[in-house]
Amino acid sequence: MTGDAAMTGLPQGSLGLLEHEVAVRLLASSELARLAYVAGDGTPRVMPMMFHWTGEELVMSTFAGAGKIAALRARPAVAVTIDAAGPPPEVLLLRGDAEVTDVEGIVPEYVLAHRRYYGPEQGAANVAAVDHPGTRMARIALRPSWVGVLDFTTRVPGPLRAAASGARS
Repeated sequence: MTGDAAMTGLPQGSLGLLEHEVAVRLLASSELARLAYVAGDGTPRVMPMMFHWTGEELVMSTFAGAGKIAALRARPAVAVTIDAAGPPPEVLLLRGDAEVTDVEGIVPEYVLAHRRYYGPEQGAANVAAVDHPGTRMARIALRPSWVGVLDFTTRVPGPLRAAASGARS
C-alpha cells in the first residue's frame, strides 16, 4: 500500500497518522486547536488556541499569569483536537504531555501562528500590539505520543463502523 491507502491501515494511536492527508491539512490550517487539560481545582478544561506545527511539536502560547500554566506543569497530560466541520467532518486527535517553557518576550511560534491565521500584515500588527518591554509568555509544546484521524469516509469511529457493518448484514 502507498499514500493514503497505507494510512487507512494504520491504527488509531499511530504516530504515522501525522502524515495522513487530513492531519497534514489540519496542521497547516487556521482551525483552532482545542487543548483539553485538568485545571488546578481538578476539573477538566478545554481552551481553543492558535497553534503552530513545527513538524515535531504542536506549539501554543499564552501570556504569563494564565491559570493554565500552573495546571499544565502540575498535570502535563493533555488531549488536543483540531477539526473542520465538513461535510464530512475531519478530525485530528493528539495526546501526550505538554512541556511549558517560560519565555521573556514573544514566543517565536506565536508570531508564526498569527501570520498563518491573519496574514502577514494583520499578524504583524497583532504581535506588535502585545510586544512591549517586559512582555512574558509561556510556550506550550506537545510532542504527540498518540495520534488519531477521523475523516468519516475511510477512517470512522469504531462504533460507527460497527453500526454500518451491522446495517449491511
